Amino acid sequence: MKISHGLTNAPENMQLYAYESSVRESFDNIVPTLKQISALQHEANFEQQAQQLARTQLGFELPDLLLNNAWVDQLDMRSLFAWSVFETYHRFCDEVFTHDPLGQNGSDASFQRFIQECGFHMVDVSPCADGRLAHVIRYVLRMPYKEVRRRSYAGAMFDIEDSLEKWVKTELLRFREGKPNTPDSATRYLKTVVYHHSSVDPNHQGCAAHGSDTSKAAQGGLERLMAFQQAVQNTHCCGASIDCLLIGMDTDTDSIRIHMPDANGNIDLENHVDSLEVFDATASMNMNDAEQWITDHIQQKGGNALTSGMARFMSYLMKNNMSQVEYVRSYYGGCYSDIGHAERFIGAGIGFEEIQLRNLTFFSYLNTVEEAATDLDVGISIFTGLNVSQGLPVPIVVRYDYHGNVPGARERAEEHCQRVADALHNRYSELTDRGMLHTLQVVRDINGAGQIEILDCSVKTKVAGGH
Repeated sequence: MKISHGLTNAPENMQLYAYESSVRESFDNIVPTLKQISALQHEANFEQQAQQLARTQLGFELPDLLLNNAWVDQLDMRSLFAWSVFETYHRFCDEVFTHDPLGQNGSDASFQRFIQECGFHMVDVSPCADGRLAHVIRYVLRMPYKEVRRRSYAGAMFDIEDSLEKWVKTELLRFREGKPNTPDSATRYLKTVVYHHSSVDPNHQGCAAHGSDTSKAAQGGLERLMAFQQAVQNTHCCGASIDCLLIGMDTDTDSIRIHMPDANGNIDLENHVDSLEVFDATASMNMNDAEQWITDHIQQKGGNALTSGMARFMSYLMKNNMSQVEYVRSYYGGCYSDIGHAERFIGAGIGFEEIQLRNLTFFSYLNTVEEAATDLDVGISIFTGLNVSQGLPVPIVVRYDYHGNVPGARERAEEHCQRVADALHNRYSELTDRGMLHTLQVVRDINGAGQIEILDCSVKTKVAGGH
């Protein structure tokens, strides 16, 4: 029997794989099930057979309106597909918020204590919007996703003004309420960019926003980090400095490279720690020896310019990633078979914290379609290859989370959803007119810690005027 790496958390790997497999299977079942249903549409008891198949293989029934007229017309398979994707998304969201399949409970307080010991009070991560990085927080870096701020952007080119606004809110909370610590505490705001590359096919399966050029992806992430740091310093004086971290991720193996920062915030693109090299170098060591080796290796790489708190946090990420490297080696033979895009839907708006699974969602965090046009166009291009070329529509979940204790917040979230959904259908009207783009509008009260609420769906499942 193969012996695991000394730093591998085997029980957690089993739990995370069971969850990933369950969700992936739910989405993968949609097309085969709909093909079976399509083949039955001229049977005498078609509706009953179709619903039995849907209940058994998908876990839910299909809308009667989409089935009832199959005997006189062709089934609207595109609408059935989009509706099934949306219903599957709804079900797995509910599971996260009610059953904690990602193992979040009990980790929040300890993580907050740890990062403060490292000298930070907030970890803000901007990965690329590519669905192959959607699991970067909970799986690849093994951090508690509820305690880490995540905003994804095409090419990891995050919105500097939006990040500046989040920084201001974080610091105001420290001044007004002492959360997560008081302003006199010697901690800093850590902004992290995660760019990506492909070790199997670097020239074609890297970051589309950077032309699959790993050097450009890394350089772009670094320049955005430095611009954000400068924005904070220029706006709120040099005493308001932040710390920056740049991480590269191989989407084929889930290994990472952490670039070395110094005490002044400079990051060396040529000097990094590679987790595959670390894994192989420590594979035969026990847990304590492996941890010490990683600590020494990072210190050697960083030298005197690396602060002790940053070195400790980097060691934490590197040790965590050992479990994920083993995860991919154990369950996927060391490399994912779907090295390219295989996302199931686009997520547009504000929210989606529960989506921590690889290649499930292409993210586009936005307030308006116009400001996120570049990200959305990348997503539509990806789904043109994945879905439209196969005759399937592009499913887009439009979502806005809101704070229920703020007067009018829900109404504004609903207005956001409607406005963005309308703008999406207008921008991609050619797809909409062909039935090749569908939207689901949802909101969620963050303060209520409840499930998502469905507002509207472009797949019509009721007769006009019906209830």
